[in-house]
Amino acid sequence: MEQPHRIVVGLGFGDEAKGATVDHLCVAGGVSAVVRFSGGGQAAHNVVAGGVHHTFRQFGSGTLAGVASYLSRHVLVSPDGLAAEAEELAALGVADPLGLVAVSPDALVVTPVHRAANRTREDLRGDARHGSCGLGIGETQWYALPVAEGGAGAGSAAIRVRDCLDPMVLRTKLVALVEFYEPLLAQGRHEAPSVREMALDLLEFAQAVAIVPDSAYLTAAAARGSLVFEGSQGVLLDEWRGFHPHTTWSTVTPAPAQELLAAAGLTRCEVWGATRAYATRHGAGPFPSEAAALLGSLPEPHNGTGEYQGDWRVGHLDLVLLRYAAEVCRRHGGLDRLAVSHLDLAPAGVVDSYGPVAPGPFRDLAHQEGLTRMLASVVPVVEEYADDPADLIARELGVPLGSVAHGPAREDRRIVALV
Repeated sequence: MEQPHRIVVGLGFGDEAKGATVDHLCVAGGVSAVVRFSGGGQAAHNVVAGGVHHTFRQFGSGTLAGVASYLSRHVLVSPDGLAAEAEELAALGVADPLGLVAVSPDALVVTPVHRAANRTREDLRGDARHGSCGLGIGETQWYALPVAEGGAGAGSAAIRVRDCLDPMVLRTKLVALVEFYEPLLAQGRHEAPSVREMALDLLEFAQAVAIVPDSAYLTAAAARGSLVFEGSQGVLLDEWRGFHPHTTWSTVTPAPAQELLAAAGLTRCEVWGATRAYATRHGAGPFPSEAAALLGSLPEPHNGTGEYQGDWRVGHLDLVLLRYAAEVCRRHGGLDRLAVSHLDLAPAGVVDSYGPVAPGPFRDLAHQEGLTRMLASVVPVVEEYADDPADLIARELGVPLGSVAHGPAREDRRIVALV
């Protein structure tokens, strides 16, 4: 039977081992490309294979398995970050990393100006920081949006990958970008390079990668094998379904990937939802099942406190939020299989309901105004695991297992079902 295309999304606040899941699917064979369909360089997808570790940010997490990467129009591309990551991968033995990358001409470009503006805003918020990674992702998205949608209104003045092929257009847009942000940057300590320096870097980027429209790339890649769509962050951080203001500026449900597949005339697709056997959150925002005492028993070698993102946090497995995330996926692209990781760590406990919340404890959430405030006030009802964590999650969500992992390395993962 023909192998389906697969969409991997996180069912939490990020850090659900999406990258490791993508890597394992690629190693299983038959995959021609990994397609990034949301987020940008703020992703931190860790893959450990054969004693080698890399944190994937722009490249697809199938790179160590020799699989090509495509950054679709839904991805915010940081050319300097991409170049730095290419150097890291080359040092790990990946031959010509940039030769494995293709980029959509319609993707937005993140510049040092956006990063400086992002960090300045977070600095000015003080204790009310949103928990941004400080990499300019949201700033880039906001600058491109029309005022009617709450954006800056730059519209066509926003820099896209295709502009990096035209020196005159690129310079004009960079000048406008710098002038727009001058008042904000004057209030802080962050500076950006000169227009000339940024222009040279972006022109060099455009010559170093293949620039191919979405449908053209996906159609050609699908003729050679299946595609794996790699999501960013998690559904609980989604710009529309997460808990504001602690959300990302991207739609991280399966919907954008399904849209790309449909536009390319591709069918037969599975959505894989990734989750740990316990809950995590990196940065500010409501986290009902948080249990700081668990930090010592749940080692995290690849995550820590970030200057802008904030503290690494852990908690009990939260079935209430998992059910909410699963329902969001079902309504916005589907949910067919689960990838459950970190099963090697002793589970701390399970939250199956919250209380006391009038009119009493409840099991499920509905997306509504005030949800963030409500989550900040609930009291989780913690119970002991009465079943294997992976089986429990699959039963509670009504979704079959696709893979399980009893350790951080590729060798610790097991595919339960492929078709």
